[in-house]
Amino acid sequence: MSISAPTTGVRADATGFSLHAVDGTAYRVELTMDLFAPGNLLLRDRLAGRRVVAFVGPTVNRLYGERIRAYLRDRLSPGSWTVHVVRTGERFKTLASVERIGALAKADGLDRHGVMLAVGGGVLCDLVGFAAATYARGVRYVKVNTTLVGQVDVGVGIKTGVNAFGSKNMLGAYHPAYASINDPAFLRTLPDREIRCGLGEIVKMAVIRDRALFETLVEHPDAFRPAPDRVGPPGPEGMPDRVGPPRPDGAVGGPAGVEDYVLRAAMESMLRELCPNLREENLARLVDFGHTFGPVIETASDYRVAHGESVAIDMALSSQIARLLGLLSEADCDRITELLLRLGLPVYDAATCTPELMWQALRGAWERRGRRLHLVVPTGIGSATFVDDLDDLPAGVLDKALVALAAAGRAGRPGRLVVAG
Repeated sequence: MSISAPTTGVRADATGFSLHAVDGTAYRVELTMDLFAPGNLLLRDRLAGRRVVAFVGPTVNRLYGERIRAYLRDRLSPGSWTVHVVRTGERFKTLASVERIGALAKADGLDRHGVMLAVGGGVLCDLVGFAAATYARGVRYVKVNTTLVGQVDVGVGIKTGVNAFGSKNMLGAYHPAYASINDPAFLRTLPDREIRCGLGEIVKMAVIRDRALFETLVEHPDAFRPAPDRVGPPGPEGMPDRVGPPRPDGAVGGPAGVEDYVLRAAMESMLRELCPNLREENLARLVDFGHTFGPVIETASDYRVAHGESVAIDMALSSQIARLLGLLSEADCDRITELLLRLGLPVYDAATCTPELMWQALRGAWERRGRRLHLVVPTGIGSATFVDDLDDLPAGVLDKALVALAAAGRAGRPGRLVVAG
């Protein structure tokens, strides 16, 4: 009896998404609630019977460390697991950190059948994923994504990597997670700045392919935000932590159901965009919207500008370029810029948004993308195209776009995040 090959594409269901790429790569992105509750067996089922070496960052350890250890103690065999706290943040997203993770795994006796477990944000999951891709030439890893950026971006793809040679994610590997688990309850403890950064990645998907998602963000810009009486004292890096009990309806911030829709829509859009080109054989990728100028803004600011903030500035700049090239209407350009500002994201940073640095970003992207620019620019709300070559940018367009953004940044709209420069 012949067995038919699985259908390629993305399938959504009540508990997540399944992806099956043309090259045979298949993985699942899970959605669950209260992952570390004693009765939730999802993580146990993904780990059971294997040696587990888990890694968490300092903040996750402070907030959830005891629950994580209690869950592993109750659900896994005695002596089969360990938990390590590793430093996170872009400054520690280095090959040295990957080597340390590998050394800890070896000291704990991780074998080829074992699994590395990452519980944290995008940086931690990138580090552990890269370590898993290279440890003993590849072992399984499970990532539990605890930030909004992690859940809608890092958590749905297969790329891992570290910063090197002055560039973002210069070293890395494609290594699908054995399981990628997202629990919206983690978002309740995120600082507001982390929420804004995640919203930047969600706007990216809304602009390039999902008008309905864009309109939802316009209508509910406070989605995922805490009520004012739930903002606590400053947490790590001076950012306020959320405190207090969750809302009775179980939602994170705005009206009930909005966050669930936004999360699922952003995840599904990202997966459907990635699936046909999972390992980037085609270097013209719409998901690179916000990621041409952004990496240089981050590194040039010494990571003062966070990833989601740099994505927002890049999207605003790319939208202005599209307007000046006649590819995007002025009205839609204004709507994109205004939404970013309403979400509390920056659209300009005086210290890094210089013509010299932005041209450096364009040339760097041109070199990385096979001597083609492939700059993603919107053509409307929910659609985008590419400016494929440097020669397609007339003299003066970049300068005019930067002048327009500087004016928008000075407009003083309510709730705008001002990035000092």
